[in-house]
Amino acid sequence: MSELIFNKNGQMVSRDTIDGDIATLNLGPTHPATHGIFQNVLKVDGERIIEAEQTVGYIHRAFEKLAERRPYNQITPITDRLNYCSSPINNFGWHMTVEKLAGIEVPKKVDYMRVIIMELARIADHLVCNSVIGVDTGALTGFTYMFQEREKIYDLYEEVCGARLTTNIGRIGGFERDFSPTFWAKLKKFVDEFPAKFNEFDQLLTRNRIFMDRVIGAGPISAERAISYGFAGPNLRAAGVDYDVRVMSPYSSYEDFQFDIPVGKDGDTFDRYMVRQEEIRQSLNIIKQAMEKMPTGDYHANVPDFYLPPKEEVYRSMESLIYHFKIIMGEMTIPKGEVYHAVEGGNGELGYYLVSDGGRTPYRLHFRRPCFIYYQAYPEMIKDSVLSDAILTMSSMNVIAGELDA
Repeated sequence: MSELIFNKNGQMVSRDTIDGDIATLNLGPTHPATHGIFQNVLKVDGERIIEAEQTVGYIHRAFEKLAERRPYNQITPITDRLNYCSSPINNFGWHMTVEKLAGIEVPKKVDYMRVIIMELARIADHLVCNSVIGVDTGALTGFTYMFQEREKIYDLYEEVCGARLTTNIGRIGGFERDFSPTFWAKLKKFVDEFPAKFNEFDQLLTRNRIFMDRVIGAGPISAERAISYGFAGPNLRAAGVDYDVRVMSPYSSYEDFQFDIPVGKDGDTFDRYMVRQEEIRQSLNIIKQAMEKMPTGDYHANVPDFYLPPKEEVYRSMESLIYHFKIIMGEMTIPKGEVYHAVEGGNGELGYYLVSDGGRTPYRLHFRRPCFIYYQAYPEMIKDSVLSDAILTMSSMNVIAGELDA
């Protein structure tokens, strides 16, 4: 049976009778507006989208199978390449998964150090997303200013681990080294100066009449539909559901911090933008609390089977040399079992399902990537909208190609 739709004259007709008026349009995989290597095949009647079908897998790198061939400590760099806008959250999520399986309890100081880095990563992730929404509405200035602020966060990453984009930050059991005085000085400077810069960006867009006209009502989704698709993170909260892994299943001592969970009501592009704006402020508040309440103690757990000994000890201690060899060669003892651990990533619930048979590598490892789950809803969200709204909707969902394809 043919589907009935309205033609340009407002008459209800069968789609089969107006195929000549419908064009097939490839949005991607190399179109700059898609912000990544993925494709959408659109059927459009003029500017109006009638159907959409997404194609994923253009940069699929088989992360899960790669991880099943690597020792546990060598999997951290693989997690970097998921959501590369907030790499440290991916790293720490993996470390906590292994610690959960192995029964490793890290010092309180490690928890707070991780919280600081994860919230910096969340700010960086949301800055990219919201400034790109501005670009897609024709406002480039905010994008250039916010990238300068993101660079300051990358400077902090670099001070901790030497890397900027794909960080490989931290270790199973804690950190490779303690935060340096230079890091603390740079962090304090960022925390003091960032709010004024961020408020300028906020004033540039949030109540801008042109911006509001472009984003309000673009790509909406109801709370019920968002839940049925398995949404999480800012996209779910924008639809009115106050679910946050940091609160519902606290990890890394998040229960010690006071912060609000912003929610929207319409689940459209404007709500997604506003939720991320407020989450940036809340992340800054969490960082300040962690700085004020930073515990004393070690920056790693006492787990020689997992934590690499200092290099100078390897050169002069046989025991340290043995542990170093075992860890590098993947000969550490891993318990049999299966665990699932989730963290609140930049895009929502980033989970690791790990199955161990006691071998040197995971028997099975699955990444729960938020992008892969909520991108399924994209055709429904842009149906009957105009093409320019499809671009805005994709930007506001923050679809990251590396996390989508894995």
